[in-house]
Amino acid sequence: MKLYHYPLSGHSHRAHLFLSLVGVPHELVDVDLKAGEHKTPDFLKLNTLGQVPVLDDGGVIVPDSLAIIVYVARKLGLEDWLPTEPAAGAAVQRWFSVAAGQLRMGPAAARLITVFGAKYDVEQTLAAAHAILKLIDQELVGHDWIVLDRPTAADVALYSYIASAPEGNVDLTPYAEIGAWLRRVEALPGFVPFQKTAIGLAA
Repeated sequence: MKLYHYPLSGHSHRAHLFLSLVGVPHELVDVDLKAGEHKTPDFLKLNTLGQVPVLDDGGVIVPDSLAIIVYVARKLGLEDWLPTEPAAGAAVQRWFSVAAGQLRMGPAAARLITVFGAKYDVEQTLAAAHAILKLIDQELVGHDWIVLDRPTAADVALYSYIASAPEGNVDLTPYAEIGAWLRRVEALPGFVPFQKTAIGLAA
């Protein structure tokens, strides 16, 4: 498998992290977003939206980090990571939606401001970030993982942009449960860190 990615992209890291945690051999192909490689005709053939990551599995092309997780989990029958039992499967999907919604508009957007110069409202993104982090912190009380008694794709979906939140001036200090959860994710066999940027509170 080839994973087209950009090292500073949380979406790219999410896909890379899942592939590594489940032990899937893969080749990382860097896409230089600053040089506009994601908007070239060749890349647009892989993803018409011009976004990373994109997985190429022997000619089967899968854009989008969450879609990549679903594809790999279903292809390999990884029920432990992506359950098909209705209640557990729905719970994982719920957190996929949070990752694509509240997490993207909160911690991810705050980081886009500092790392990439995105023109978002700072106060609004910080407020959104702390609102979702407070909720996640409460969800983790009494639980090691966000859905089940083991790590699932839901934890992977949430990790990258929460771990990098300080780069967007989002202070994780008040969230003790999240801090402990981050350490548990980082202790998993196959864990790969998200490339850090010395900016914001991480400077």
